[in-house]
Amino acid sequence: MSEQGNTSGQRRGYAGTWPPRGAAPVGGLAPQRLALWAPLIETLRQWARAEAGAGRLLPWVPVAFGTGIAFYFAADHEPVLSVAAVTAIVLCAAAFLLRRHKMFPVAVMIAAVAAGFAIATWKTARIAHGVLARPMFSVALTGFVETRDIRERTDRFVLRVVTMESARDATKIERVRLSVKKGTAPDVGSFVELKARLLPPMSPLRPGSYDFGRDMFFSGIGASGFVMGAIRTAEAPDGGGWKLRYSAFMQGMRDAIDARIRTVLEGDKRAIATALLTGRRDAISEPVNDAMFISGLGHVLSISGYHMAVVAGVVFFAVRALLALFPTLTVGFSIKKWSAVAALAASAFYLLLSGAEVATQRSFFMTAVVLIAVMVDRRAITFRTLAVAALIVLTIAPEALVHPSFQMSFAATLGLVALVQLGMPRLFAQPDHSATAQVALWGGREITMLLLASLVAGLATTPYAAFHFHRVTPYGVLANLAAMPVVSALVMPAGLLGLVAMPFGFDGVFWAIMGVGIDWMIVVTQWVAALPGAVGRVPAFGIGPLIAASLGIILLGLLRTPLRYTGAAVVLVAAVWAARVPQPDILIAADGRNVGVRGQDGKLHLMRAAKGAARDGFLVKEWLAADADARKPADASLTEGVSCDESGCVMQGAGGGFVALALRPEALADDCERAALVVTARQAPAGCGASVISAERLRRQGAMVLRRSGSGFTIDAVKLRGVDRPWSPAIAGEGDAETTILAPRRTAPRAVDATPSEADLQAEE
Repeated sequence: MSEQGNTSGQRRGYAGTWPPRGAAPVGGLAPQRLALWAPLIETLRQWARAEAGAGRLLPWVPVAFGTGIAFYFAADHEPVLSVAAVTAIVLCAAAFLLRRHKMFPVAVMIAAVAAGFAIATWKTARIAHGVLARPMFSVALTGFVETRDIRERTDRFVLRVVTMESARDATKIERVRLSVKKGTAPDVGSFVELKARLLPPMSPLRPGSYDFGRDMFFSGIGASGFVMGAIRTAEAPDGGGWKLRYSAFMQGMRDAIDARIRTVLEGDKRAIATALLTGRRDAISEPVNDAMFISGLGHVLSISGYHMAVVAGVVFFAVRALLALFPTLTVGFSIKKWSAVAALAASAFYLLLSGAEVATQRSFFMTAVVLIAVMVDRRAITFRTLAVAALIVLTIAPEALVHPSFQMSFAATLGLVALVQLGMPRLFAQPDHSATAQVALWGGREITMLLLASLVAGLATTPYAAFHFHRVTPYGVLANLAAMPVVSALVMPAGLLGLVAMPFGFDGVFWAIMGVGIDWMIVVTQWVAALPGAVGRVPAFGIGPLIAASLGIILLGLLRTPLRYTGAAVVLVAAVWAARVPQPDILIAADGRNVGVRGQDGKLHLMRAAKGAARDGFLVKEWLAADADARKPADASLTEGVSCDESGCVMQGAGGGFVALALRPEALADDCERAALVVTARQAPAGCGASVISAERLRRQGAMVLRRSGSGFTIDAVKLRGVDRPWSPAIAGEGDAETTILAPRRTAPRAVDATPSEADLQAEE
């Protein structure tokens, strides 16, 4: 025990301490090593304090809010609304009480996560409606036509059901989406009687692919199908409500605009012009539509931030220039704020005219926040502006989080805001430099800004394009540089002037000018799409790499210190992760009538029922895209190595075993004897010697993906065990595990002669 006292030749203190001062403690670091790490640790602390400084918290709130929504969609079954709401309220109250405490930022983030979870739960409970579980034939329907889409081959409309009669009892459906022969869709607002074949909402075509049924559920649609026979207009039992009258009015306006454009333009030019002004883009031909997306100009067809910015910008500067002609107004009033009000009104009208889709709503809210900032003399383009817009969109439509348009739109906008706030000031920090000034005079600054904006937006949206559409656009910057100036300076302004001039009858010349610019855009898209390597195909990967890439983009965009470069490392990890995802060996459709098998050549080959060949083209197209395969659904090489007859098909897989698709009961006996795996939409016989994917399992679990694992297969299905959501109800019956190992084909035991040999008998002796 040490003693305190005065020792000759020593300072007053503790005597006999161990270890001596200055020496390294047991298990610790020597002072020299600490000295090496101390500057780095201190630097990291300074960066962390800077990131947590005043004004840095708000941009992270929508990130936490969106995380809560993501947790909601990842749940196995529907959460209890009351519990989710009370939890969110309590956590928000706790965050408010901790507003002067160091834990306030953490409390705010936790409260935002809980609030996002509760908002998504509440939205689902508020719009809850029936969803068709099984196909129904010859269903008599009456109802109001709410929307109508004019498509390239067929038309489509949404019917708000008033009465529904069928031979068997069925779930009450509030809305159905029906396809009809082109040119026969009824007018919006009309009350009609018809017969239709109804189908359940389309489930994902493979595990991890886009869930169309979820989209339909949040749109209030419980079934899809097609009309059988004639559509009769009848007298409505009531007026249908103000929403229906509004929809009919807006649809009439869109039809009138399309009719006026049709008098001057035709074909794809007319379809693109209509898409830019009204949001109806289904009439664009498939070759031009594909070329637009391959070249990286597909974003032009979806009304989003770019279109809203052009509309607001053109109106803002036109009104401001007009008001500037009157010196009295210029001196006595703030014409800039008046111009912002006019631009906001024009943006709101454009939102309603274009159908107010999620991407358009996000764009409008973003534009509105910017214009309101101009009205109150605040800085317009900031991370706070983006954060407020994101919170508004996710509060109104939490389901937008899992939609590609929201993901790509906000990723691109985040990159552009970061470029404006962080990159542009540094790039043009010395405008007085002679070389820089000369380049700027020749438009170098504008070209550089457009180049950087296209590059940043393209890179930010790449992970989402790769995940949802299985492709990237290597020449996207080139296409945007060649086409977007014409679209911005010619096409969109001409379209807006055409809308203004249409009531006066002088709109024809503006549609013609619009057509000239669209012609140029089509030429650019087709030229870029034809370049070598223009189609950057990417094999499908899971949600994990996408989440990692999103985190990396957020870190790169929101962090201000060098800590932001950790985002680049996270994005790199996500890219490597996505590239290492193994591709499936067997794909099975939910109806059991289409099976894709990876052959000895490493490519997918298709076994399918003859009746479904034309009907299932969309399914095969999605499978090939997810496999980064350039072949078309009608390519003859898809059936190479496949042997088929009326009873079924069989093919040898890459591992050597045979995979069979049994279409008739008589094929099952032979397939069970010879194949390693049998897929059938029927019930397999008891004692089948092969592994079987039967009708019952397909009904419960939907489409499946099989990957080789040792001597068997690992299965991943669309509908996992225990998952029961309103847009994908669980089917009664004992479910299978989420991931199941299918054992190889069982073989019958061979008869063995048990008589011992003479050598054995001698050995025993």
